[in-house]
Amino acid sequence: MAFLEAQDLSFGYGSRPVLNAASFGVEKGEFVALIGPNGSGKSTLIRLLTRLLTPESGEMLIGGKSIQKLGPRVLASCIAVVPQESVIDFDFTAFEVVLMGRAPHLRPLVQESRHDLDVAHEAMRMTDTTHLADRSIQKISGGERQRVIVARALAQETEALLLDEPTSHLDINHQVELLTLVHRLCREKQMAVLAVLHDLNLASTYADRILILYQGRIAADGPPEAVITQERILEVFGAHVRIIPHPETGRPITLLPGAEGVDEGRRAMKG
Repeated sequence: MAFLEAQDLSFGYGSRPVLNAASFGVEKGEFVALIGPNGSGKSTLIRLLTRLLTPESGEMLIGGKSIQKLGPRVLASCIAVVPQESVIDFDFTAFEVVLMGRAPHLRPLVQESRHDLDVAHEAMRMTDTTHLADRSIQKISGGERQRVIVARALAQETEALLLDEPTSHLDINHQVELLTLVHRLCREKQMAVLAVLHDLNLASTYADRILILYQGRIAADGPPEAVITQERILEVFGAHVRIIPHPETGRPITLLPGAEGVDEGRRAMKG
């Protein structure tokens, strides 16, 4: 049995079905990327796994235990999440935000210990946010805020980490740094990592397995070279691309059409 598992999850918004009997698992020490077209239900799946939404049917398990039956504090000590957008209305410093990640480990009305402070500082060091510690979370850039939110998730010290488009606000340098860090922690701390990614090349580079969510189901599940194919990308995304092996790793690289191909597509649309 996988450490983090979804069994036949179904969910819809009103009369619009989003997920239809979706099943998959993530082992400890495994980095799994979840990809799919816009509106395919990727973020909905993350919200179900963190119990922000309740499935219409199916079950979610962590360590063999039903997520639906865990209390909020216990669940937060098992799963950390980096959402697409984090709304923080109060003028906390970046360090105070990261320290919030220690909340599941604290008893009510008990202040943070030296260990808690050290864990928060280390999370900021790993995410290159130490220099932001005393800055207001309201007065830093979107990319800086995203790295602070990742630091908060790391400070939770959980065995599972869910990331919903974690690189969307980051420049290419911080994209690489962040996913390299997550990949390393996945191995060293034997974390089960599930990351929603839009960039197929980032998914191919860092993931052990890739899941494609399409029309409410897991349409493909396997290593990058088995999942990222020209035929499947055309079928799922409707995009004509070229797939070539990376010269060093052999992993698939997705190439967009060149200028000539773009011009032909524009002429076809006009015609």
